[in-house]
Amino acid sequence: MRIAVNAHLLAHTRSFRRAGVSHYIEQTLLHLAKIDLHNQYDIYTTRGLDNAALGLPANFRVRPSRLPTINPRIRIPWEQFLAPVLLRMTKADLYHGALNVVPFNCPVPSVVTVHDLAFIRFPQTFRAYNRTYLDFATRLSVRRAARILAVSEHTKREVVGILGIPAERVVVTPNAARAHFRPPTPAALDAFRIRHGLPERFVLYVGTLEPRKNLTTLLDAYAEVARRFPSVPLLVGGGKGWLYDTIFERLEQLGLREQVKFVGYLDEEELPLWYAAATVFAFPSIYEGFGMPPLEAMACGTPVVTSNTSSLPEVVADAGLMVDPRSAEALADALCRILGDAELHADLVARGLQRATHFTWATTAERTLRAYEQAVLTPPPTKV
Repeated sequence: MRIAVNAHLLAHTRSFRRAGVSHYIEQTLLHLAKIDLHNQYDIYTTRGLDNAALGLPANFRVRPSRLPTINPRIRIPWEQFLAPVLLRMTKADLYHGALNVVPFNCPVPSVVTVHDLAFIRFPQTFRAYNRTYLDFATRLSVRRAARILAVSEHTKREVVGILGIPAERVVVTPNAARAHFRPPTPAALDAFRIRHGLPERFVLYVGTLEPRKNLTTLLDAYAEVARRFPSVPLLVGGGKGWLYDTIFERLEQLGLREQVKFVGYLDEEELPLWYAAATVFAFPSIYEGFGMPPLEAMACGTPVVTSNTSSLPEVVADAGLMVDPRSAEALADALCRILGDAELHADLVARGLQRATHFTWATTAERTLRAYEQAVLTPPPTKV
């Protein structure tokens, strides 16, 4: 079987674009390579990424574009017009769209990964042109794909309930924490604290600065935390996404400029140390297709406070404290409980480390390969 994978969102620059979908593509490919030595893979990437960069075996051929397809204005025409031509030229048997979309006129059976339906559930948090394309293309793609991969049970329920797809065509292929997310040695952690001038205790948030991450509520909650624990600052890590001005406006209104530090994009290699150094990790997102940061934090031995909505309960389960993300009071109370209770803190550390082991990229690769084998025998359900 010859399998074509649209991996254009596999980023190779150190920026917030390496988050989310890029890690999913990278880890899925690396773990597929460990279990599939027989099928042939054509991995279509943006320019600058080749076999040497990815370290894939001989049956995985990376085909970098000459175009900067990391740019959606270039990537969209590639996936809709050029991809079908390439599939015919290479005589592919299957196409995998790794981010919600397959070509409208895909000439072979297809598999599509749906990460979330935020553009439908929270359209106001997207730019109009992104939202319009994602909405139209995703709805059409899931109807035409032979199999849909959902990154969580929550996303599967939305694909079935909102998009009207039969449950038997949707396969849950959960994300996982990468191998370097683990508790560091005490010496490494001490050196990291000194290097960055970190306080002994602090609250940490990691994620893109955008509306659905709910940072204004986190700031409201932290105002109470700062009153009760004045020596514990809030550190906010992550690149600026969109519609983030209200976050900084709220910071000024609350008078928290001295206690809240925006530390920007956190380097991938140091991210586990940021998690491990924090006393508690706060992630009050309103909506997540999976929720990677809480899982990474748990894998590094840090207690988690997160939302009781979307996919987050299935990721965290009873290993963290979950609250209504709209309630600053509930969020503040949960953070203060962990900061003020050493036994609870230790219990959540142990629970989180155990919970993180439930998610593995090996499982994702195995389910993905099985979906490929099923899909190639199944013609697309519809051509309309």
